[in-house]
Amino acid sequence: MPANPKYLTPAFWPRFSKITAAILGSYLVTVSFHQMLISWLDREDMLITMAYSGFIVWVALMIVTFIAKSGWKMWALYLLLTAIFAGLTYAGISYDA
Repeated sequence: MPANPKYLTPAFWPRFSKITAAILGSYLVTVSFHQMLISWLDREDMLITMAYSGFIVWVALMIVTFIAKSGWKMWALYLLLTAIFAGLTYAGISYDA
């Protein structure tokens, strides 16, 4: 049974933004989140945890991206989260040193 055409996005840029936000944006958020955890918690334990939870978080964020209405808003949210996690990573490294 084919998909209902009213739910499909015919334009290129909205579809492109959703796909890239799902793949690249969610990956950036996942990696920056786990780097933040590594900078604040025990490195060895977090590396083992990241091997399993990283994939789960990445896939969950991909699903959230495709549920959202706008890919550009998801890009903005993902870049904001990445910047916040990067700042907390920097703070964790500075605090540890």
